[in-house]
Amino acid sequence: MSAIEKLYGHAPALLTDLYQLTMAYAHWAGGTGQREAVFHLFYRQAPFDNGFALATGVQTAIDYVTEMRFTDEDVAYLATLKDNAGGPLFDSGFLDYLRDFAFSGEVHAVPEGTAVFPHQPMLRVCGPIIEAQLLETALLNLMNFPTLVATKAARIAHAAGGDPVLDFGLRKAQGIDGGVSAARAAYIGGCAGTSNVLAGRLFGVPVSGTHAHGWVMAFDEEIDAFDAYARALPNNCVFLVDTYNTVEGIENAIRAGEKLRANGYDMAGIRLDSGDLAQLSRRARRRLDAAGFHHTKIAASSSLDESVIADLKARGAPIVLWGVGTKLITAQPDAALDGVYKLGAIREDSGRWSYRMKMSDTPGKLTRPGLQQVRRFTDTSGEPVADLLFDEASWSTAWAGGVAEYERHFAADDPHVDLLKPMVRDGVRLEAAPALSTIRDYAQSQFAYFAARPNYPALIDHYLDESTDALRDWLAWRHTDGASFREGGTDA
Repeated sequence: MSAIEKLYGHAPALLTDLYQLTMAYAHWAGGTGQREAVFHLFYRQAPFDNGFALATGVQTAIDYVTEMRFTDEDVAYLATLKDNAGGPLFDSGFLDYLRDFAFSGEVHAVPEGTAVFPHQPMLRVCGPIIEAQLLETALLNLMNFPTLVATKAARIAHAAGGDPVLDFGLRKAQGIDGGVSAARAAYIGGCAGTSNVLAGRLFGVPVSGTHAHGWVMAFDEEIDAFDAYARALPNNCVFLVDTYNTVEGIENAIRAGEKLRANGYDMAGIRLDSGDLAQLSRRARRRLDAAGFHHTKIAASSSLDESVIADLKARGAPIVLWGVGTKLITAQPDAALDGVYKLGAIREDSGRWSYRMKMSDTPGKLTRPGLQQVRRFTDTSGEPVADLLFDEASWSTAWAGGVAEYERHFAADDPHVDLLKPMVRDGVRLEAAPALSTIRDYAQSQFAYFAARPNYPALIDHYLDESTDALRDWLAWRHTDGASFREGGTDA
């Protein structure tokens, strides 16, 4: 059973914007819904000035595509919607169509955790346009936020230099879904565990936690709180020491630790949650070592992110466990990934693809036509050396691309991997989802490799550039009223 089914009982077809349904209705009413179309899901700008992002949410998206159904309750609700004249918004025949809906097309996607660059498709959906269009909102919802959080988590884990990073962000997350999907994404990105117990049950993410300030405040004396916690969980004692006075809290933790040790247990750690973490952690380390608690770890929380952790590392803070909450779970400072889902081509009755692209006066919003694929060329050892975005439906491919004065030529049979892999055919998942630990290991290796190569070439094939320019010029000529934002197309 997929996580979507565990949470909701089914893949909710109404997880969509109303205009997806009105467009589907217009296709159904006009008889255009069965035209084969291809859509690409990609993002325009890398988050956090990172250069690339880790494509996350892929397996959840595949689950959704293959399991999405309109329930009788969904259809009954849609039957209550009215148009502006007060009549039914949807014809009963269309509602019958939705009642029997199941996606019948194909989905190609990058393996979850793959490093992808701006404008490279993470998903490619091909099928009847009425079906493919209906997936847009849900796929963006299921991919954008997890990709953002996984990339943020990878940056934080990278800054921590191998120290465990724990996701403590549930209470600051944007709702249940945000907290659950972010916990999974954070684990993929490199977090060692989460405080989110529901995510632990659904995904098998390791769960971890200490105690809150409220536990200490529930007792008359801080030492009494520590002792009571130790009696209940002697093997899990990480004492939060800053409720009243951090220096005093460290001493009370040592007193509680000595009682634990006398009973045959070890104090696992202390947690700092405020103040000058570098200075306090150094003081704590000295006191712990002096008392013989050499193996007791120092954990820290308190508005951490990759820059704060890197600074604390540079200042020599002896912190070895990091609890990261708000800035991870809300992916600060980037509120959202600029992911979009755009039509690339429609197949005509003749069998030829009619190319489509979105024009725009805003730099970066113009889209590329065709059936896009990313070929990641490698050296003889299998390490990536350059990416080339090209059009699989084109009559020809240049196998060459460039940025500024940089130019790179390839042979089609040079060592490579094509990033978009077939995941769904005829509406059926082709392979079982890999284990989450496998996805996590892959994502971390991807991040480490590409983070070390900030000038990695992500190129556009010259023929794809030329077809884009040709279609743009044709559309500009055709739409002489200056409405350059319109979508249009031509045969290719």
